[in-house]
Amino acid sequence: MPPPNNSNESYCTFTLASDVTAGGLPSQEDIAKNLENSDPKTKRHALKAAIMAMLGGEAMPKIIMQVIRFCINSDDKPLKKLCMLYWEVVPKYQEPTSEELLRAASGGAPAQRKLLPEMILVCNALMNDLNHPNEYVRGSMLRFLCKVKDEEILGPLIPSIKSCLEHRHAYVRKNAALAVFHAHRLHGETLIPDGPELIEAFLSAETDVAARRNAFLMLFNTNEDLAIQFLAKNMDDVGKYGDGFALLVLDLTRRVCRKDPQQKSRFVRVLFQMLGSGSAAVSYEAAWTLVSLSSSPTAIRAAAVTYTNLLNSQNDNNVKLIVLERLEGLKKNHPKVVQELLMDILRALSSPNPDICKKVLDVAMDIVTARNVAEVVALLKREVTKTAEENDASNEAKGAVYRNMLIRAIHGCAVRFPDVAESVVHTLMDFLSTDGGMQVIIFVRAIVEQYPALRAPLITKLLGGLEDISNSSVMCVCLWILGEYCETADSVQEAFDDIVTQLGDPPFVVQPEEKAAQEKAAAEAAAGPKLITKNVVLADGTYATQTVYSEAKIQTDDSTPHLRKMIIGGDVFLGSILSSCLTKLCLRASDFSQEMGAPKVKSMTVKAVLVMCGIVKMAEVTVTAQKSSLADCRERVTLCCRALLDPRANSLLKGTLLSEGKATFGNFLRTLKEKEAKEIKKTKPEVLTAQADDLIHFRQLRTMAVQGGDMDLDDGSDLDRATGYVDGGSLLSSELSHVYQLSGFADPVYAEALVSVHDYDISLEILIINRTPNTLSNLTVELATMGDMKIVERPQSHTVGPLDQITIRASIKVSSTETGHIFGTIVYEDASTLEKGFVNLNDIHMDIMDYIRPATCTDEMFRSMWAEFEWENKVAISTSIGDLIEFLDHIVKSTNMRCLTPHDRSEKGSFLAANLYARSVFGEDALVNVSVEKKDDNDGKLAGYIRIRSKTQGIALSLGDRITSVQRGLPDVKAQ
Repeated sequence: MPPPNNSNESYCTFTLASDVTAGGLPSQEDIAKNLENSDPKTKRHALKAAIMAMLGGEAMPKIIMQVIRFCINSDDKPLKKLCMLYWEVVPKYQEPTSEELLRAASGGAPAQRKLLPEMILVCNALMNDLNHPNEYVRGSMLRFLCKVKDEEILGPLIPSIKSCLEHRHAYVRKNAALAVFHAHRLHGETLIPDGPELIEAFLSAETDVAARRNAFLMLFNTNEDLAIQFLAKNMDDVGKYGDGFALLVLDLTRRVCRKDPQQKSRFVRVLFQMLGSGSAAVSYEAAWTLVSLSSSPTAIRAAAVTYTNLLNSQNDNNVKLIVLERLEGLKKNHPKVVQELLMDILRALSSPNPDICKKVLDVAMDIVTARNVAEVVALLKREVTKTAEENDASNEAKGAVYRNMLIRAIHGCAVRFPDVAESVVHTLMDFLSTDGGMQVIIFVRAIVEQYPALRAPLITKLLGGLEDISNSSVMCVCLWILGEYCETADSVQEAFDDIVTQLGDPPFVVQPEEKAAQEKAAAEAAAGPKLITKNVVLADGTYATQTVYSEAKIQTDDSTPHLRKMIIGGDVFLGSILSSCLTKLCLRASDFSQEMGAPKVKSMTVKAVLVMCGIVKMAEVTVTAQKSSLADCRERVTLCCRALLDPRANSLLKGTLLSEGKATFGNFLRTLKEKEAKEIKKTKPEVLTAQADDLIHFRQLRTMAVQGGDMDLDDGSDLDRATGYVDGGSLLSSELSHVYQLSGFADPVYAEALVSVHDYDISLEILIINRTPNTLSNLTVELATMGDMKIVERPQSHTVGPLDQITIRASIKVSSTETGHIFGTIVYEDASTLEKGFVNLNDIHMDIMDYIRPATCTDEMFRSMWAEFEWENKVAISTSIGDLIEFLDHIVKSTNMRCLTPHDRSEKGSFLAANLYARSVFGEDALVNVSVEKKDDNDGKLAGYIRIRSKTQGIALSLGDRITSVQRGLPDVKAQ
């Protein structure tokens, strides 16, 4: 790239519309001629053309005098703004001669920069605007001076800028404070060495909120001691100074306390004052600052109360999610403090957004204790009841997802605290016939097994609601419960009679006349309405033509029970479970033959056998998707019939049928409980210990003088030391894994970046080291992204001294789970030689694993999402790992997913199939199915496929690339 011809390439802060270039830019002579025109519109068009031409690289030296003569003193406001843009891009210095360049190249004195003589007239015009009687002209000129970086131009204007600090209008004063800050930051020791003291005096007398904020911004960045002194003098009035000033105070607090933790006590009062601010941004930042500076229970409790108030007072869903993330962070380190606010946190369940409700339940359910479980369950029961109200539009919008979340939360409370199980299970059973019935019946099944005292009332309640259940899966679980847990003569007889009544008499196939009637009704419905036209006599005796639509009457009165409908519809699975249920009831009835009577037992057996024969006949005749299960159904029903009719088979199978099912289910529940306990143990944070040579600070031996506060933010520090906990810990090892070297050690500028991923945001901390003996000015890191990333905070220009270093920060917003790249260039200008320099940076590859989080879901949800998602990526297995379980563990660990399919590691086989599931931080689901086989004819190598499905293309492709790169094998594993 050739060196720049003018200074506009150093910094350009505006964009002009391209309409001035329509038909091509005019020549320099035409622009000069148009600038002499008396029409302001023509001047504006010509000046725009000049600016566009100079941005394109044209020097146009003749235009500057025309602008000075005909435009600089104009009263036209748009023309004045264009003049400011023109002064920003126009070359302000004379080009060095060839002799000076040769002398500098040969090692002589560097070429001196000489200001153009015309710029003296420009400085005079700028000074006139700084002294203009119109306050808005002054203010706009002060804003323009914040973009000027040339010392020769700013020098003569400093007295006028200082005088603007005393102007009567606040608009002028606030921009004058920014102009002083800009001049002091660039040329402080030369132009305005007394800048901080000047601003301190200005700040003491200032009453405008914006001007006070800009002045404090300068003290904050140039002289922290003066800023702290002003804050100490005006501690009680900080709340009146506006939100911008309060946020600066919080930044100052964090900066000072991180440098010197002993200064925390000076900021306690102002921090607690800002917690009650009317601004949500100020109170949130104050709570976060308090948590980051102290682990004292008083400070944590105050921050948690502030977060809870924000959660319940703000309507923005994004704010609620951010606050819930903070509360979840507090819960990990201070669970007892958050427990006190549990009921206030649960008030956020009133939000119509199901994502917020899910996050609230995730935060709250882990901190439920025996003290508050009754209140929590009562609230959850009220919420479940609300979901059944048709008039509640907000709960209706949440749908079944919210109801299922509430049922899972109640189930978790009942498992952990058995005392509340009885109070909730009867309420939940009213929802068996809704779309959340599957979650309810699974909960009831676990309660019936774990609490024998509740079996009798639950069985009675279940029989009462059996006729309302229309879901086949829910009906299957209900029949299994009735077959396993009806243990008294009355319950056995009642269950058998209710089931047979709901089922009706065989055969369970559609009769010809019923089939014909159904086909006729379907044909009439398909034919649609008929148009009938007839003549009618109106009330006044006149005739009229009337046209009406005639529709066939739809038969809605269908009294067939749901159980019989499902069996006649061809549900073979339900028929098999129904046969097993009736068989268990008959076998158990034989034990109560004295109470029930032998004829009754014989009658039950005959009815059960007839029903089972009808089910087999239905499976043979009806054409359904479950037709392939006919052989299994026939074999199962045959076994049940032999158990009822053959005495020898009865003696062999009775014990197995009546006891093994419950025993197996009990073992399953115990295994789940042990698995959850292990997961909870794994997720518990490790106890951090202090180093043996660390200094111990004793709070009792410190000075009693607390400067500016009523409490010490380090109240709990000595207690934490005594218990072996050091707040924060050392994150060096985790940070080093996210450091990327951007340039080489031999480059004039060395750069490396620390990348931090926070869900939707990527934060870059770029360390810049000047390895040259010269000062580098206007050093900028120009970044660009590839993928679904957007740079929201671009790095600013900096001046770096010889062999000095700075840290530059940038922020990038991520919108989807997709592999992305960050690349860029360092642009700088050597202050001694005025030469431009460029350093191309290495790319930063953002891994998809930074966004993937392990998650769990039910088998029903997995199958539903697998059928719904349209993007699939199929990866062939090619690995050197020879063990099936070891290969599965390697894939799970490498992809950061969770295996949903349990496996017995002691068993040895030649085939393995497993489902893996994970969710991204953006709420995207990732489904993986691993099907792998160990072939004997392939030297024992593994073969098969890994299929990935997702709702979006990016996560499917990125996850497939990740699996392809890691599946080869472990570093220490050799092919068997």
